Amino acid sequence: MKTQKSGKVEQSIDNNKRNGIKSPIKSNTKNTQRSFKKSNIEGRRKAMREVITDSRKIGDVISFFSRTTDEIVTLEELKRTLESGRQLVMKYGVDVTAPDIHIGHAVNLWMYRKLQELGHKVVFLIGDFTTQIGDPTGKNKTRPIIPLAEIQRNADAFIKQAEMILHTEPEVLEVRRNSEWLTELSARELLNLMSMVTNDKLIAREMFRQRIAKGEEIYEHELIYPILQGYDSVILGSDLTIIGSDQLYNEMMGRAYQVKFGKKPQIIITTKITPGIDGKGKQSKSVGNYISLLHSPREKFGRIMSMPDNLVTQYFQVYTEVPLDEIAVMEDEYSDNLMEYKLRLAKEIVRRYHGGEIAEGEYEWFKKTFSKREVPDDAPRISIGAAEASIYRILRQCFPTEKSNGDIKRLIIQRAVTVSGNTVTDPEEKIRLTPEGIQIKAGKRTWFIVVP
Repeated sequence: MKTQKSGKVEQSIDNNKRNGIKSPIKSNTKNTQRSFKKSNIEGRRKAMREVITDSRKIGDVISFFSRTTDEIVTLEELKRTLESGRQLVMKYGVDVTAPDIHIGHAVNLWMYRKLQELGHKVVFLIGDFTTQIGDPTGKNKTRPIIPLAEIQRNADAFIKQAEMILHTEPEVLEVRRNSEWLTELSARELLNLMSMVTNDKLIAREMFRQRIAKGEEIYEHELIYPILQGYDSVILGSDLTIIGSDQLYNEMMGRAYQVKFGKKPQIIITTKITPGIDGKGKQSKSVGNYISLLHSPREKFGRIMSMPDNLVTQYFQVYTEVPLDEIAVMEDEYSDNLMEYKLRLAKEIVRRYHGGEIAEGEYEWFKKTFSKREVPDDAPRISIGAAEASIYRILRQCFPTEKSNGDIKRLIIQRAVTVSGNTVTDPEEKIRLTPEGIQIKAGKRTWFIVVP
């Protein structure tokens, strides 16, 4: 039964559903998905309207989820709902604080894709309104406010990358922005929403408790954030959402609000959060310990090869579709040769995003270049216009825009630059060039042939 208190907000929900702009994703991503698997692209061309209820296929999907899932609220609801024959509305909500999707984010996208293949619909919810507030999850200080223009650029980039994985037919994908309804939310309606949750419930979050213990500030807009995220689930009529485990509090708020509005509560699936390639915190662009969907196949391969050996099995389980029993066999077979095990992982991840032919090529390139210590055939040939120059000047011309002056000097000082196999540590050291060119390696995977 609807409460009088919720009537105004309920009316707002109905209005938003009638007036909300529903814009299917546009397929304008030629540049970003040029090397992605042809099979992925061709598979998206088939219209997908029928909801599949075959128990074997549903079981296969749930089994696939088990390798990346931390918790399901609840498994019984998930099985029952998938067998109902009704097309589910699956909320994929993102705050677009940055433009990149990394393979950690992509775990959820691959799971949504499996459900799309059963005929269910992803509503890709861009949190353009809530991004301006800033999700306090996992933060020990208030997030800075991001300008609207930057939010829009990030949203456009995020959508293009999501297209690399998700099926994009309108029957199974729709894009919404929560500014559609949150900008229209009146003060009375917001107060009604706030009246449905206690202050104790909001400040019970561990991050807030830690701030209180340290005498640090908590701003009111941070407390409201989970209320607005929960309201998103009510507006969309979300049946299911897949999130990182750090978002469970916010989505449980959505479940609670749905019940208060007399709606069926959404199923919540939380996924495992793995360490970044440095073996420490989760993947983050600001830390640099991530593998982006926009990284080239070679960059993906190299970043995987640079990570600690003890992450290989975990990355196999979470970031590939290699059967678990096969992973166990490989782990045993490669126990005395971890390099081969890691090479296989790098090849499987590149295969997932770029196809088998490219993955095999990157595998051979890496083996040839690093195992045999050969300079790659495609190393750029750089002419500096002088017979002699400092190593700093040479690298400045090799990296015209990619690296700052400080980055180049650090590479040299940190012993990451070799000239014809000899390490150079002084940025001002003079290098004499020969007509046939000299070999310069900068960092772990970058070579140049430098000529006068």
